[in-house]
Amino acid sequence: MKLSPNQPCWCGSGRKYKKCHMALDEKVRLYKDMGIPVPPHKLLKTPAQIEKMKESAKINMACLDAVGEVIKAGMSTQEIDDIIYEVTTRAGAIPAPLDYEGFPKSVCTSINDEVCHGIPDEHIILQDGDIINVDVSTILDGYFSDSSRMFLIGDVSEEKKRLVQVTKECVEQGLKAVKPWGRLGDVGAAVNAYAKAHGYSVVRQIGGHGIGLEFHEDPWVSFVTEPGTGMLLVPGLTFTIEPMVNMGGPDIYTDEDNGWTVYTEDGQPSAQWEIMVTVTEDGCEVLCN
Repeated sequence: MKLSPNQPCWCGSGRKYKKCHMALDEKVRLYKDMGIPVPPHKLLKTPAQIEKMKESAKINMACLDAVGEVIKAGMSTQEIDDIIYEVTTRAGAIPAPLDYEGFPKSVCTSINDEVCHGIPDEHIILQDGDIINVDVSTILDGYFSDSSRMFLIGDVSEEKKRLVQVTKECVEQGLKAVKPWGRLGDVGAAVNAYAKAHGYSVVRQIGGHGIGLEFHEDPWVSFVTEPGTGMLLVPGLTFTIEPMVNMGGPDIYTDEDNGWTVYTEDGQPSAQWEIMVTVTEDGCEVLCN
């Protein structure tokens, strides 16, 4: 439905359309007329929604901080799950992964050649030299946040350390490419180019996602894209940057027994960092890391 200038804005701000989103909508329409994919209104987060997501993100990051203070060799991944559940629920929030499409735990813990979706277990014990991704997602008052960090366990090889560091730098390169009125493909292209320049490969089948009012919203964020392609980066669009970077080839497979855990096909290590970012009028803002 097309709004008249003096009607209340579609975003729920209570302001007149002409004083709120009308200019933005007119600009978006110009790009759409050029055949560029544009986000619908439902994907553009309002300032009030962003503030709610930031509150969720505080808990999400507190979970990762708590894990970082105690994670060590000899610890089980179930102990990590226990920490996440306790910190999250104590703050009045909900662990988003728990029972999500049947996932049985509150967090994903992916070790070495596990690309993502590792399931915590009391029998999985962290060993000296492991690298592990801890992926936390939180719901607070219906608003979602999502981020992950890599942790080095004990005496880690230089090769694994370099993989973890370069993967973090890949995220930073992707973040630099988030610019209002740019294209989503610019983000993936920056990530992929940086990973390849350092001799690594990027997983093709799994990527980032929109987030906010749902765990996984549009757009899907590939990290093997071409620049100048993909959805228009409109202020308010919020999504994750979370490339999975492999030391070896990009091919992966999913554990047939649990249906969740993804591994590298060649058994080489994989690393991932995840941040949540929103496009702003003059750049972008990291909401969760």
